[in-house]
Amino acid sequence: MQLGLENKKQTKWAIVLGVVALLALAYVLIPMFTGSTAATSSSSLPVGDPAPRRAPARGTKGKKPRVENLDPTLRLDLLASVEQTQYEGSGRNIFTSEPDPVTIQTPAGTGATDVAKTPIYTPPVIPAAPQIPLKFFGFANKSGEPKRVFLLQGEEVFVAGEGEIVNRLYKVVRISPTSVEMQDMVYSGPPQNIPLTQG
Repeated sequence: MQLGLENKKQTKWAIVLGVVALLALAYVLIPMFTGSTAATSSSSLPVGDPAPRRAPARGTKGKKPRVENLDPTLRLDLLASVEQTQYEGSGRNIFTSEPDPVTIQTPAGTGATDVAKTPIYTPPVIPAAPQIPLKFFGFANKSGEPKRVFLLQGEEVFVAGEGEIVNRLYKVVRISPTSVEMQDMVYSGPPQNIPLTQG
């Protein structure tokens, strides 16, 4: 006896469909046997008449819930007291856009300042740059080259041209026939002139 194993594809589809049919049958039959009445009770209620629900009572146990006064009679005494209330505002019209009033405080004193008590501002004193300790004693010119000068500081001799820095502190700004204009690189200030010394 053969069970249809010749065609494996048809056998697989038959197993899948059988499993789906068993799941559908179980879905329908299980609520009947477990005694679940949720589906039957919800279907037996009429659609337009939902079940009444009670609101939970507020407050602690033993206290009655607060019942509002539902008396429909008109209390004329309360109405008369409300009608006699007058609005007492600040006088400002709340329906127009106006700036708030500005209150100017009156000075407590006479308004005159005491000159002796007022400190006078004095700008800070900037120390002057010290004298550059170099001596200009000659030129080191060659034809076709820019001007260069000899500068002496103690026993050291420096040769420099315009724009060069001497002894890492002083810059040669301009060379003229009678003097050299030097700028101190540490202290800011105007350049200093070093005259030509004969010697």
